[in-house]
Amino acid sequence: MSDAEYTPPKVWTWNKENGGQFASINRPTAGAQHEKVLPVGDHPFQLYSLGTPNGQKVTILFEELLEAGHSGAEYDAWLINIRDGDQFGSGFVAINPNSKIPALLDRSGPEPIRLFESGAMLLHLAEKFGAFIPTDAKGRAETLSWLMWQMGSAPFIGGGFGHFYAYAPIKIEYAIDRYAMETKRLFDVANNRLGESRFLAGDDYTIADMATYAWFGLLYRGLAYNDAGTFLSMHEYTHVGRWVEEISARPAVKRGQKVNLLTGLIERHSAADFDALPAE
Repeated sequence: MSDAEYTPPKVWTWNKENGGQFASINRPTAGAQHEKVLPVGDHPFQLYSLGTPNGQKVTILFEELLEAGHSGAEYDAWLINIRDGDQFGSGFVAINPNSKIPALLDRSGPEPIRLFESGAMLLHLAEKFGAFIPTDAKGRAETLSWLMWQMGSAPFIGGGFGHFYAYAPIKIEYAIDRYAMETKRLFDVANNRLGESRFLAGDDYTIADMATYAWFGLLYRGLAYNDAGTFLSMHEYTHVGRWVEEISARPAVKRGQKVNLLTGLIERHSAADFDALPAE
């Protein structure tokens, strides 16, 4: 039966065979599926993640904080392999009940603080260290607006466009067209803004740029969803391209994008871990 002939039933039921590449881990229920204690390192911050765009947002910020001299931002980054279902282990779910990477445990205070959702982590860390977020009311509001814009936009790009273009078991023209249109609209929003401002929130580099770059940088450079950059005509967004090049040249960004990758730094426990990686 083609998608054009599909008529939704009165009551939806889950078909676990109908989930594409992620059918083995996706399901309509929440909570832990198995017992698994998370490892804990020596540093104040324990990050449990994977080197996807959402995970890279946080590792980029950690590396930027360390680069800026905030030694208290030392962290351990542990790999959560979502294809193996690590995100459904009891230890991970205790930190992130949504079972999505990343999850963060802040042990720097008198009692541990759990954080889930990458935007919450960026805001928590920026405020904790007084870095990469403006202190004036106008600048802070602008930064938070662009940060929340990115958080709200990501599902259209990833779960929407990325899923139907690259991962869905069948190609549905309507779905691909719908989410390609929205993805391009989001890039146009950013392109218009970056045509009038060096960074998203103004003249200064902030957590809003880190969050957005993690997604936009990969797409713009053709590194996501089987070179979707060509399909989406990324070359049209020249101001985004200028911004991507500037941010991608930052040493801390380069390091942050290597953490928790199966083909990079699987775990990160000190700055010296990067020395073991092949030279670029």
